[in-house]
Amino acid sequence: MPDTIPRLSDPLPFARGPAMANRFMLAPLTNWQSNADGTLADAEYHWLTMRARGGFALTMTCAAHVQRGGQGFPGQLGVWSDDHLPGLTRLAAGIHAGGGGSSLQIQHSGRRSDRALTGEQPVCPWDDAETGARALTTAEVEQLIEDFITAAVRAERAGFHGVELHGAHGYLLAQFLDGENNQRSDRFGGSFVNRCRVLHSIIDGVRARTGPAFQLGLRLSPERFGITMPESLALATQVLADGKLDYLDMSLWDCFKPPIDAAFADRPLIDHFAALPRGTTRLGVAGKIMDAATAQRCLEHGADFVLIGRGAMLHHDFAARALADPAFQCVERPVTRAWLEKEGLGPAFIGYVASTWKNFVSD
Repeated sequence: MPDTIPRLSDPLPFARGPAMANRFMLAPLTNWQSNADGTLADAEYHWLTMRARGGFALTMTCAAHVQRGGQGFPGQLGVWSDDHLPGLTRLAAGIHAGGGGSSLQIQHSGRRSDRALTGEQPVCPWDDAETGARALTTAEVEQLIEDFITAAVRAERAGFHGVELHGAHGYLLAQFLDGENNQRSDRFGGSFVNRCRVLHSIIDGVRARTGPAFQLGLRLSPERFGITMPESLALATQVLADGKLDYLDMSLWDCFKPPIDAAFADRPLIDHFAALPRGTTRLGVAGKIMDAATAQRCLEHGADFVLIGRGAMLHHDFAARALADPAFQCVERPVTRAWLEKEGLGPAFIGYVASTWKNFVSD
């Protein structure tokens, strides 16, 4: 636990770029609300800018795919073409007008890409019989690295304060980390060092080709999709210590659950990552934070900030409410579609939530 426990209302400076005015960041949330070509739609703009006005110190977008073939769901925001720049520029300006910082999460779905949407065969680090994905060639991996870097440069041109690399939840960057399946024979597979190479190459490239105030974050998730606790901790240790990231966003599923691995089950997930040395890199956590007390408890256990997902769907002003009332709790679930519409979710987003999460939408 930290020597001095911060409060949710305390500002949080970063090594680069603007400080957060408080300890609340909007989690990146799949929402199906953009246009079929990846350009920004009004529903997506409305959802995100409403959260910026709702007290979140940093508003992060949904995952924006860095290659046309990396689209994993309908209505996904794109960042693979300059055609996306007008909408992204509008979105960054709208978030800033709400009073907070901005981050564009950049992503590729890999084996989870949707052929029906892209018209292309999915790709991943290995030939995957389950999904029909084919293995990327070495040259294609090098192009992937370049496209992630170019996407970050494009986000900077659009006016975003930074980007977050989506290395979690079994998408393509996480697929490279998968020790069970990524046994490529080139420099991007097999050993732990090789499996992390794509991620480190992207981080180095973004740092080299964006400005000194551009913020860079990384989202990781432990335990699932072929990623073990020992390797999760080893990678987190590397990126927290080397000073190239401004923040590490750990998506923990449930911050206070014990790890699945019995060797680490003596304490909750959050404690394992909060115990790592971090230098100037900030640590954020996400996972079942549905009230002000749990958010503050995360800070007490050593996190620098919290990321709010489902709570931000239920309350566009979750951050403002939690800052004003230490006893604030989310409304009981399930809620009606009318409630979610009032809170700024468009029809596609509401449909996605209703079909994905049990007992969240009542009608």
